[in-house]
Amino acid sequence: MRSVGALAAAALLVAGLAGCDRGGPKFHNTDVTGSGIAKDGFTLTDHTGATRTLADYRGKVVVMFFGFTHCPDVCPTTMVETAEAMKLLGPKAERVQVLFVTVDPERDTPEMLAKYVPAFHPRFVGLWGDPETIARTAKDFKVFYQKGQQSSSGSYSIDHTAGSYVFDTEGRLRLFTRYGVGAQALADDISQLLD
Repeated sequence: MRSVGALAAAALLVAGLAGCDRGGPKFHNTDVTGSGIAKDGFTLTDHTGATRTLADYRGKVVVMFFGFTHCPDVCPTTMVETAEAMKLLGPKAERVQVLFVTVDPERDTPEMLAKYVPAFHPRFVGLWGDPETIARTAKDFKVFYQKGQQSSSGSYSIDHTAGSYVFDTEGRLRLFTRYGVGAQALADDISQLLD
């Protein structure tokens, strides 16, 4: 579920970068190279219990999405689309790592992530942290999320930023992908970063 504030911030970022002709690749998604977002990367726990940082994936293009396993629409749609992009990449997909960072650490335990995330693609990795770590990581990535009102049954939803971040093989943040951009556009952009 996209937040108005997050979309407005992304629109301002796009407007600010639109006037900059870098003369480099032409991406379908928003080029955020040099934006300073998430300059310190992250330290989170993967769904097997291992501590992970961005440096663990050096040499690969990293696609990083913030979501939650109880999400009814945006998260599963994004994961399916990203899995389809991996298929479109063919052998190049071996050099891509997709990371799903939970914004619901209370319900999304590492065990839950281990069932949910690889169901979309066996090489996708779920990342978890305690609520404070997730809040700090989301802030570093300029990701909005907010828990909705809890129902009488105890269920709740979470509004959150609906795009993904893409890092190049050197660990530099390069792209912000829009929700629903399509598997082909994502695959094209990843392919350019791999080339």
